[in-house]
Amino acid sequence: MDYKTASLIDRCADRVQTASLTDRVSLSVCILCSVFCILLTSCGISFKMNGANINYQTTHSISVADFPNNAPMVNPSLSNALSEGIRDLYQRQTRLQMLRKGGDLELEGEITGYDITQGAISTDSYASESKLTITVVVHFTNNIYPEESFDKTYTAYQTFDASRMLSEVQDELCATMITEISENIFNDTVAKW
Repeated sequence: MDYKTASLIDRCADRVQTASLTDRVSLSVCILCSVFCILLTSCGISFKMNGANINYQTTHSISVADFPNNAPMVNPSLSNALSEGIRDLYQRQTRLQMLRKGGDLELEGEITGYDITQGAISTDSYASESKLTITVVVHFTNNIYPEESFDKTYTAYQTFDASRMLSEVQDELCATMITEISENIFNDTVAKW
């Protein structure tokens, strides 16, 4: 502590000791309010509950095209589930108007991979787990701020017991991966984390 700060504290302590009880309370309240105001003005705290970083004065809408499934192995419900999962996330987390085409922000892409691979090998030389992987190529166009546009590939995977059939676990695994991919797309497009 430097000399000036120590001197100021000593003077405040002297005033508190010589003041009446009412004056002490008033002085204490005044000091607490001053400290609070200093802390409040020196710290800028800003957060958003949804994590979106959107200038709603310039950006009003988003269009999310259907994501066709062009993977060699096709899950018939995956295209619709992914497209709707992405739309739902933007509708829940932003105030952007959802359009089919021509939004200020545009998302389009395709599912390019839906693959099952063998994972860990057990002691009897058989696969003990399998891995389901979804790969999605996304083209994002920001018509308001074109420099923020990009093309990117997103991949998510889930493992499952190799003794189980894919049809038994497919819906649950896909739902988890769709959520992960949708959140990653959301973060890259409007959250900017």
